Amino acid sequence: MNSLLKRQIRKYLPKDLLASKDIEIFLDAVDRSYYNFEEQFIMQQRAMSISSEELSIANQQLKQEANTQKEVINKLKRVIDTLKFYELPENNSFDNSDIDGLKLVDFIDNQTKEIVKINKQREKLMDEMAHQNQELGDYAHMVSHDLKSPLRSIETLTTWLKNDYHDKLDDNGKKSINLIRNNVEKLDTLINGILDYSTIGKNQLELYDVNLDQLVDYIQDTIEVPDHISIVKKVPLPILKGDKFRLQQVFQNIIDNAIKYNDKPSGFIEIGVINKTDFWEFFVKDNGKGIEKSYFNKIFKTFQKLENNPESTGIGLSIVKKIVNLYGGEIWLKSVVNEGTTFYFTLKK
Repeated sequence: MNSLLKRQIRKYLPKDLLASKDIEIFLDAVDRSYYNFEEQFIMQQRAMSISSEELSIANQQLKQEANTQKEVINKLKRVIDTLKFYELPENNSFDNSDIDGLKLVDFIDNQTKEIVKINKQREKLMDEMAHQNQELGDYAHMVSHDLKSPLRSIETLTTWLKNDYHDKLDDNGKKSINLIRNNVEKLDTLINGILDYSTIGKNQLELYDVNLDQLVDYIQDTIEVPDHISIVKKVPLPILKGDKFRLQQVFQNIIDNAIKYNDKPSGFIEIGVINKTDFWEFFVKDNGKGIEKSYFNKIFKTFQKLENNPESTGIGLSIVKKIVNLYGGEIWLKSVVNEGTTFYFTLKK
Protein backbone atom coordinates (compact mmCIF):
# COMPACT_ATOMS: atom_id res chain seq x y z
CA MET A 1 0.00 0.00 0.00
CA ASN A 2 1.13 3.53 -0.63
CA SER A 3 2.80 4.74 2.56
CA LEU A 4 1.04 8.12 2.39
CA LEU A 5 -2.33 6.43 2.09
CA LYS A 6 -1.55 4.18 5.04
CA ARG A 7 -0.40 7.12 7.12
CA GLN A 8 -3.53 9.08 6.24
CA ILE A 9 -5.78 6.20 7.27
CA ARG A 10 -3.99 5.91 10.62
CA LYS A 11 -3.89 9.68 11.08
CA TYR A 12 -7.64 10.16 11.06
CA LEU A 13 -8.69 7.04 12.98
CA PRO A 14 -9.53 7.40 16.72
CA LYS A 15 -6.90 6.11 19.17
CA ASP A 16 -9.12 3.32 20.46
CA LEU A 17 -9.65 2.16 16.88
CA LEU A 18 -5.94 2.28 16.15
CA ALA A 19 -5.28 -0.01 19.11
CA SER A 20 -7.78 -2.55 17.83
CA LYS A 21 -6.45 -5.74 16.24
CA ASP A 22 -9.33 -5.64 13.77
CA ILE A 23 -8.00 -2.48 12.16
CA GLU A 24 -4.63 -4.16 11.64
CA ILE A 25 -6.40 -7.03 9.88
CA PHE A 26 -8.25 -4.50 7.75
CA LEU A 27 -5.07 -2.59 6.84
CA ASP A 28 -3.29 -5.84 6.03
CA ALA A 29 -6.17 -6.91 3.75
CA VAL A 30 -6.13 -3.55 1.95
CA ASP A 31 -2.33 -3.76 1.76
CA ARG A 32 -2.39 -7.18 0.11
CA SER A 33 -5.16 -6.13 -2.26
CA TYR A 34 -3.29 -2.97 -3.18
CA TYR A 35 -0.08 -4.76 -4.09
CA ASN A 36 -1.96 -7.43 -5.97
CA PHE A 37 -3.72 -4.71 -7.93
CA GLU A 38 -0.47 -2.85 -8.66
CA GLU A 39 1.26 -5.98 -9.95
CA GLN A 40 -1.69 -7.02 -12.06
CA PHE A 41 -2.19 -3.52 -13.39
CA ILE A 42 1.45 -3.32 -14.51
CA MET A 43 1.06 -6.69 -16.22
CA GLN A 44 -2.08 -5.40 -17.93
CA GLN A 45 -0.34 -2.29 -19.22
CA ARG A 46 2.56 -4.35 -20.53
CA ALA A 47 0.17 -6.71 -22.26
CA MET A 48 -1.73 -3.85 -23.84
CA SER A 49 1.52 -2.12 -24.84
CA ILE A 50 2.26 -5.15 -27.01
CA SER A 51 -0.70 -3.60 -28.78
CA SER A 52 -3.35 -5.68 -30.39
CA GLU A 53 -3.62 -2.74 -32.80
CA GLU A 54 -0.10 -3.41 -34.09
CA LEU A 55 -0.93 -7.07 -34.53
CA SER A 56 -4.12 -6.18 -36.33
CA ILE A 57 -2.36 -3.73 -38.69
CA ALA A 58 0.37 -6.26 -39.46
CA ASN A 59 -2.28 -8.91 -40.04
CA GLN A 60 -4.12 -6.67 -42.51
CA GLN A 61 -0.90 -5.88 -44.35
CA LEU A 62 -0.08 -9.55 -44.70
CA LYS A 63 -3.56 -10.26 -46.01
CA GLN A 64 -3.19 -7.52 -48.61
CA GLU A 65 0.19 -8.90 -49.66
CA ALA A 66 -1.28 -12.40 -49.86
CA ASN A 67 -4.11 -11.18 -52.12
CA THR A 68 -1.56 -9.40 -54.32
CA GLN A 69 0.51 -12.58 -54.55
CA LYS A 70 -2.57 -14.55 -55.55
CA GLU A 71 -3.30 -12.11 -58.36
CA VAL A 72 0.30 -12.42 -59.60
CA ILE A 73 0.08 -16.22 -59.44
CA ASN A 74 -3.14 -16.24 -61.45
CA LYS A 75 -1.60 -13.99 -64.10
CA LEU A 76 1.51 -16.16 -64.30
CA LYS A 77 -0.60 -19.28 -64.62
CA ARG A 78 -2.48 -17.72 -67.53
CA VAL A 79 0.85 -16.83 -69.19
CA ILE A 80 2.10 -20.41 -68.70
CA ASP A 81 -1.10 -21.89 -70.09
CA THR A 82 -0.89 -19.57 -73.11
CA LEU A 83 2.74 -20.43 -73.80
CA LYS A 84 2.05 -24.15 -73.43
CA PHE A 85 -0.96 -23.84 -75.72
CA TYR A 86 1.17 -22.45 -78.54
CA GLU A 87 3.88 -25.08 -77.88
CA LEU A 88 6.73 -22.71 -78.66
CA PRO A 89 9.66 -24.61 -80.21
CA GLU A 90 12.86 -24.77 -78.27
CA ASN A 91 14.79 -22.78 -80.87
CA ASN A 92 12.14 -20.02 -81.20
CA SER A 93 13.95 -17.15 -79.51
CA PHE A 94 12.61 -13.77 -78.54
CA ASP A 95 14.16 -10.61 -79.92
CA ASN A 96 17.06 -9.33 -77.81
CA SER A 97 16.75 -12.30 -75.48
CA ASP A 98 18.68 -15.50 -74.93
CA ILE A 99 15.67 -17.24 -73.37
CA ASP A 100 13.76 -19.50 -75.71
CA GLY A 101 10.09 -20.41 -75.37
CA LEU A 102 10.38 -23.56 -73.26
CA LYS A 103 12.98 -22.04 -70.97
CA LEU A 104 10.68 -19.08 -70.44
CA VAL A 105 7.85 -21.43 -69.53
CA ASP A 106 10.10 -23.27 -67.06
CA PHE A 107 11.34 -20.01 -65.60
CA ILE A 108 7.84 -18.65 -65.04
CA ASP A 109 6.70 -22.02 -63.70
CA ASN A 110 9.53 -22.08 -61.14
CA GLN A 111 8.86 -18.49 -60.13
CA THR A 112 5.18 -19.31 -59.66
CA LYS A 113 6.01 -22.26 -57.41
CA GLU A 114 8.35 -20.08 -55.38
CA ILE A 115 5.64 -17.46 -54.92
CA VAL A 116 3.15 -20.15 -53.90
CA LYS A 117 5.65 -21.38 -51.29
CA ILE A 118 6.18 -17.87 -49.92
CA ASN A 119 2.44 -17.29 -49.91
CA LYS A 120 1.86 -20.41 -47.82
CA GLN A 121 4.49 -19.24 -45.35
CA ARG A 122 2.73 -15.89 -45.06
CA GLU A 123 -0.64 -17.56 -44.54
CA LYS A 124 0.91 -19.60 -41.75
CA LEU A 125 2.31 -16.42 -40.22
CA MET A 126 -1.11 -14.75 -40.45
CA ASP A 127 -2.69 -17.70 -38.65
CA GLU A 128 -0.06 -17.46 -35.91
CA MET A 129 -0.63 -13.73 -35.54
CA ALA A 130 -4.39 -14.22 -35.36
CA HIS A 131 -3.82 -16.83 -32.64
CA GLN A 132 -1.54 -14.46 -30.70
CA ASN A 133 -4.09 -11.68 -31.06
CA GLN A 134 -6.78 -13.96 -29.66
CA GLU A 135 -4.52 -14.93 -26.76
CA LEU A 136 -3.85 -11.26 -26.05
CA GLY A 137 -7.59 -10.57 -25.89
CA ASP A 138 -8.16 -13.58 -23.65
CA TYR A 139 -5.30 -12.43 -21.41
CA ALA A 140 -6.87 -8.96 -21.15
CA HIS A 141 -10.14 -10.56 -20.01
CA MET A 142 -8.39 -12.79 -17.50
CA VAL A 143 -6.23 -10.06 -15.98
CA SER A 144 -9.10 -7.57 -15.91
CA HIS A 145 -11.16 -10.11 -14.01
CA ASP A 146 -8.30 -10.55 -11.54
CA LEU A 147 -8.01 -6.78 -11.16
CA LYS A 148 -11.68 -6.42 -10.30
CA SER A 149 -11.40 -8.92 -7.44
CA PRO A 150 -9.18 -6.80 -5.12
CA LEU A 151 -11.17 -3.70 -6.08
CA ARG A 152 -14.36 -5.36 -4.87
CA SER A 153 -12.57 -6.35 -1.67
CA ILE A 154 -11.41 -2.78 -1.02
CA GLU A 155 -14.89 -1.43 -1.78
CA THR A 156 -16.47 -3.94 0.62
CA LEU A 157 -13.93 -3.25 3.38
CA THR A 158 -14.35 0.50 3.12
CA THR A 159 -18.14 0.07 3.21
CA TRP A 160 -17.84 -1.96 6.41
CA LEU A 161 -15.47 0.56 7.92
CA LYS A 162 -17.75 3.44 6.98
CA ASN A 163 -20.85 1.77 8.42
CA ASP A 164 -19.35 0.14 11.52
CA TYR A 165 -17.33 3.15 12.64
CA HIS A 166 -19.59 5.90 11.35
CA ASP A 167 -19.98 7.49 14.79
CA LYS A 168 -16.27 7.22 15.62
CA LEU A 169 -14.81 8.66 12.43
CA ASP A 170 -14.43 12.42 12.16
CA ASP A 171 -15.03 14.38 8.95
CA ASN A 172 -11.45 13.87 7.73
CA GLY A 173 -11.72 10.13 8.27
CA LYS A 174 -14.98 9.95 6.33
CA LYS A 175 -13.44 12.09 3.59
CA SER A 176 -10.46 9.74 3.30
CA ILE A 177 -12.72 6.68 3.01
CA ASN A 178 -14.78 8.41 0.32
CA LEU A 179 -11.56 9.26 -1.51
CA ILE A 180 -10.57 5.57 -1.51
CA ARG A 181 -14.00 4.59 -2.83
CA ASN A 182 -13.86 7.24 -5.57
CA ASN A 183 -10.48 5.94 -6.75
CA VAL A 184 -11.80 2.37 -6.72
CA GLU A 185 -14.64 3.53 -8.99
CA LYS A 186 -12.18 5.24 -11.38
CA LEU A 187 -10.01 2.12 -11.57
CA ASP A 188 -13.11 0.04 -12.30
CA THR A 189 -13.91 2.44 -15.17
CA LEU A 190 -10.37 2.05 -16.50
CA ILE A 191 -10.61 -1.75 -16.42
CA ASN A 192 -13.91 -1.62 -18.30
CA GLY A 193 -12.24 0.63 -20.88
CA ILE A 194 -9.43 -1.90 -21.34
CA LEU A 195 -11.99 -4.67 -21.86
CA ASP A 196 -13.86 -2.54 -24.39
CA TYR A 197 -10.65 -1.85 -26.29
CA SER A 198 -9.62 -5.52 -26.37
CA THR A 199 -13.02 -6.71 -27.67
CA ILE A 200 -13.45 -4.20 -30.51
CA GLY A 201 -13.32 -6.06 -33.79
CA LYS A 202 -13.48 -9.55 -32.26
CA ASN A 203 -17.22 -9.90 -32.68
CA GLN A 204 -18.99 -9.69 -36.01
CA LEU A 205 -20.19 -6.18 -36.81
CA GLU A 206 -23.88 -5.59 -36.25
CA LEU A 207 -25.30 -3.22 -38.84
CA TYR A 208 -28.68 -1.56 -38.47
CA ASP A 209 -30.11 1.95 -38.78
CA VAL A 210 -28.83 4.31 -36.06
CA ASN A 211 -30.23 7.83 -35.75
CA LEU A 212 -27.12 9.81 -34.80
CA ASP A 213 -29.14 12.95 -34.11
CA GLN A 214 -31.10 11.14 -31.38
CA LEU A 215 -27.94 9.38 -30.22
CA VAL A 216 -26.10 12.67 -29.54
CA ASP A 217 -29.21 14.03 -27.74
CA TYR A 218 -29.17 10.93 -25.54
CA ILE A 219 -25.46 11.43 -24.76
CA GLN A 220 -26.11 15.04 -23.73
CA ASP A 221 -28.86 13.88 -21.37
CA THR A 222 -26.76 11.16 -19.73
CA ILE A 223 -23.36 12.82 -19.23
CA GLU A 224 -22.60 15.66 -16.82
CA VAL A 225 -22.27 18.93 -18.73
CA PRO A 226 -21.11 21.92 -16.64
CA ASP A 227 -23.32 25.01 -16.72
CA HIS A 228 -20.62 27.11 -18.39
CA ILE A 229 -20.32 24.75 -21.39
CA SER A 230 -22.89 24.60 -24.20
CA ILE A 231 -23.21 21.79 -26.75
CA VAL A 232 -24.84 22.55 -30.10
CA LYS A 233 -25.44 20.62 -33.31
CA LYS A 234 -24.69 22.74 -36.35
CA VAL A 235 -26.92 20.61 -38.59
CA PRO A 236 -29.13 17.54 -38.05
CA LEU A 237 -27.04 14.39 -37.98
CA PRO A 238 -27.85 11.54 -40.41
CA ILE A 239 -29.09 7.99 -40.01
CA LEU A 240 -26.48 5.39 -40.94
CA LYS A 241 -25.83 1.69 -40.70
CA GLY A 242 -23.86 0.68 -37.62
CA ASP A 243 -23.94 -0.48 -34.02
CA LYS A 244 -25.52 1.99 -31.58
CA PHE A 245 -23.23 1.09 -28.66
CA ARG A 246 -20.01 1.48 -30.69
CA LEU A 247 -21.14 4.74 -32.30
CA GLN A 248 -22.11 6.08 -28.89
CA GLN A 249 -18.58 5.31 -27.65
CA VAL A 250 -17.13 7.36 -30.50
CA PHE A 251 -19.18 10.50 -29.92
CA GLN A 252 -19.25 10.26 -26.12
CA ASN A 253 -15.48 9.87 -25.71
CA ILE A 254 -14.76 12.87 -27.95
CA ILE A 255 -17.42 15.02 -26.24
CA ASP A 256 -16.16 13.97 -22.77
CA ASN A 257 -12.64 15.07 -23.69
CA ALA A 258 -13.92 18.40 -25.01
CA ILE A 259 -15.58 18.99 -21.64
CA LYS A 260 -12.65 17.84 -19.48
CA TYR A 261 -10.06 19.96 -21.26
CA ASN A 262 -12.06 23.16 -21.64
CA ASP A 263 -10.55 25.94 -19.51
CA LYS A 264 -12.64 28.81 -20.84
CA PRO A 265 -15.20 30.64 -18.63
CA SER A 266 -17.70 30.22 -21.45
CA GLY A 267 -17.06 26.99 -23.30
CA PHE A 268 -18.75 25.61 -26.37
CA ILE A 269 -18.78 22.30 -28.23
CA GLU A 270 -20.05 22.23 -31.79
CA ILE A 271 -21.03 18.98 -33.51
CA GLY A 272 -21.58 18.80 -37.24
CA VAL A 273 -21.33 16.70 -40.39
CA ILE A 274 -20.40 17.21 -44.06
CA ASN A 275 -22.08 15.07 -46.73
CA LYS A 276 -19.39 13.55 -48.96
CA THR A 277 -19.93 11.27 -51.97
CA ASP A 278 -19.28 7.90 -50.30
CA PHE A 279 -19.07 8.80 -46.62
CA TRP A 280 -20.07 11.23 -43.88
CA GLU A 281 -17.38 13.48 -42.43
CA PHE A 282 -18.22 14.35 -38.81
CA PHE A 283 -16.53 16.94 -36.64
CA VAL A 284 -16.56 17.90 -32.94
CA LYS A 285 -15.18 21.39 -32.34
CA ASP A 286 -14.38 23.05 -29.01
CA ASN A 287 -12.75 26.23 -27.71
CA GLY A 288 -10.69 24.49 -25.01
CA LYS A 289 -6.99 24.27 -24.19
CA GLY A 290 -5.91 22.97 -27.58
CA ILE A 291 -3.27 20.33 -28.34
CA GLU A 292 0.29 20.77 -29.51
CA LYS A 293 0.97 19.28 -32.95
CA SER A 294 3.63 16.89 -31.58
CA TYR A 295 0.86 15.08 -29.66
CA PHE A 296 -1.55 14.63 -32.59
CA ASN A 297 -0.63 10.96 -33.07
CA LYS A 298 0.25 10.11 -29.46
CA ILE A 299 -3.22 10.83 -28.09
CA PHE A 300 -4.69 7.92 -30.07
CA LYS A 301 -2.39 5.41 -28.35
CA THR A 302 -3.48 3.50 -25.24
CA PHE A 303 -2.67 5.02 -21.83
CA GLN A 304 -1.40 8.26 -23.40
CA LYS A 305 -2.57 11.41 -21.60
CA LEU A 306 -1.61 15.01 -22.31
CA GLU A 307 -1.65 15.90 -18.64
CA ASN A 308 -2.14 14.24 -15.28
CA ASN A 309 -5.91 14.54 -15.24
CA PRO A 310 -7.34 12.11 -12.65
CA GLU A 311 -10.62 11.96 -14.59
CA SER A 312 -8.89 10.66 -17.72
CA THR A 313 -8.08 6.96 -18.23
CA GLY A 314 -5.86 7.50 -21.28
CA ILE A 315 -7.75 4.93 -23.34
CA GLY A 316 -10.83 6.80 -24.62
CA LEU A 317 -9.38 8.13 -27.89
CA SER A 318 -7.67 4.81 -28.67
CA ILE A 319 -11.12 3.19 -28.43
CA VAL A 320 -12.51 5.88 -30.76
CA LYS A 321 -9.78 5.32 -33.35
CA LYS A 322 -10.18 1.55 -33.27
CA ILE A 323 -13.95 1.77 -33.79
CA VAL A 324 -13.66 4.32 -36.62
CA ASN A 325 -11.05 2.14 -38.35
CA LEU A 326 -13.26 -0.90 -37.84
CA TYR A 327 -16.00 0.86 -39.82
CA GLY A 328 -13.51 1.67 -42.59
CA GLY A 329 -13.17 5.33 -41.61
CA GLU A 330 -10.34 7.66 -40.60
CA ILE A 331 -9.86 10.09 -37.72
CA TRP A 332 -7.66 13.18 -37.43
CA LEU A 333 -7.64 16.57 -35.72
CA LYS A 334 -6.75 20.22 -36.08
CA SER A 335 -5.84 22.27 -33.05
CA VAL A 336 -4.38 25.57 -31.89
CA VAL A 337 -3.04 25.81 -28.34
CA ASN A 338 -5.23 28.02 -26.11
CA GLU A 339 -7.81 28.37 -28.88
CA GLY A 340 -9.39 24.94 -29.27
CA THR A 341 -9.48 21.60 -31.07
CA THR A 342 -11.57 20.04 -33.83
CA PHE A 343 -11.73 16.25 -34.20
CA TYR A 344 -12.72 14.93 -37.63
CA PHE A 345 -13.74 11.35 -38.45
CA THR A 346 -15.38 9.64 -41.39
CA LEU A 347 -17.95 6.86 -41.51
CA LYS A 348 -19.11 5.12 -44.69
CA LYS A 349 -22.68 5.61 -45.85
